[in-house]
Amino acid sequence: MIPGAFEYHRPTSLDEAIALMAINGDAARVLAGGHTLIPMMKLRLAMPEHIIDLQAIEDLRGIGEDGGDLVIGAMTTQQDVIGSGPVARSWPLIIEAATQIADPQVRARGTIGGNLANGDPANDLPAVMLALDAEYRVRGPNGERAIAARDFYRSAFVTALEDGEILASIRVPPSPAGTSYTKQKRKVGDYATAAAAVALAMDGGRCTKAAIALTNVGDTPLLAAEAAAALVGTPVDEAATRAAAEAAMRITQPVADGRGPADFRTHVAGVMTRRAIAAARARAA
Repeated sequence: MIPGAFEYHRPTSLDEAIALMAINGDAARVLAGGHTLIPMMKLRLAMPEHIIDLQAIEDLRGIGEDGGDLVIGAMTTQQDVIGSGPVARSWPLIIEAATQIADPQVRARGTIGGNLANGDPANDLPAVMLALDAEYRVRGPNGERAIAARDFYRSAFVTALEDGEILASIRVPPSPAGTSYTKQKRKVGDYATAAAAVALAMDGGRCTKAAIALTNVGDTPLLAAEAAAALVGTPVDEAATRAAAEAAMRITQPVADGRGPADFRTHVAGVMTRRAIAAARARAA
């Protein structure tokens, strides 16, 4: 299929990109890695009149640390994050999830910001950012603002981004020692049937802090607060793990598709939660 006609823009600064968005309004779409937008354009499911390609904006790339937090530019590729020493040392959960995105060709082009900002509940990194309590920095015609990842996702492909705003960077606080992203999929490169991100801290043999988030079993990535609460104060033993998995399954609302019927996908979400908790518990120790 061939996309409809459009005008191509390649700004070299974020301010220029924001100005182009303001001028062209709803007729414009931002292009990051392109893995969602370009197929939609080829199928004529999206027919923007203006494409604003962010590839030339160097200020949107890079990985750094600030006050103990990790800061990732939105146009940083998934492969660059996978190869980052600081991320591997202190935020391994991000790398564990990123290595399970599609295939090397996709990861070499796909961006962190694109994976997070388009609001696809099947994407892997949003649940990770919920579990790590990350913050998204966005810029638009009214300036810059911060949005908690846990407040960002509203429904499938609908986020807290306002008209003309662009995700600029992601800020992640220090990660606990115990983390895991566990994913079940039909084949290499596929979206998850279900997946779970777990982050927990242990002290004196008991869990002092926990977060659990789920991928592709609802209209958005799901923060399983009750499931995480089931672990806090416990040694993360079999009883606590079972209670957490059951609580995680209760909040799922998957749809039946080629990955299986809804009840099967809910069951898989519970299995992935149990496995992720076990792996995170072992790493925390």
